[in-house]
Amino acid sequence: MKKHIICLGDSNTHGYCADPADCADGGIRFNEEERWTRRLQSALGEDYLVLEEGLSGRTTVFPDPLYEGLDALHYLYPCLKSHEYVSLLIIMLGTNDTKERIGANAYAIGLGMRRLVQKAMTVDCWAPGQKPNILVIAPPVIGEGVKTSDVADEMGVGAVEKSRLVPQEYRRIAAETRVHFLDANEVGCEFNQVDFMHLTRRGHATLAEKLAQLVPQLVE
Repeated sequence: MKKHIICLGDSNTHGYCADPADCADGGIRFNEEERWTRRLQSALGEDYLVLEEGLSGRTTVFPDPLYEGLDALHYLYPCLKSHEYVSLLIIMLGTNDTKERIGANAYAIGLGMRRLVQKAMTVDCWAPGQKPNILVIAPPVIGEGVKTSDVADEMGVGAVEKSRLVPQEYRRIAAETRVHFLDANEVGCEFNQVDFMHLTRRGHATLAEKLAQLVPQLVE
């Protein structure tokens, strides 16, 4: 069986493209060859199966009062079980947790990630004899430009400031739970100048390149 790599995330995993000029198809989603998940699959080769589990608006554990089914916590069990055996779970969430209507500060967002990680560790989806294998990725920090963008009201007050603190909270949580950690901000992932929080085509390529180097070291 191939090594199953689950990529659990939000719109940056789903491949949302806020700038049609940056997308080969001119649509609202990068095509298969442009998304970081598909690029990672291509780089890793046939011994791996990279599974896209991205959903726009997804949070770690917090229900969105306006839209149903967006918290990853309640989706985690069926997601992991449907793809067993799992060799590595990659989680890149947190941007939507910063929305004003969610009502969580950076510390609480970190606790949300911890709860999600701890839940994943209890699911019997891992290969026999293998311990839970999880990589937490801190998403790109939201840019100041979002405050005057078309999504300013969607994100609300405080999203930028909270997002700046999320990486350090995730780093701490990863150390506490003894899982792997990557800060996308340190990788240099470029985000667009439209909504200032979604990866560009180049950003997807950069993230995929880094993960293609890292994943084989994490998967036995």
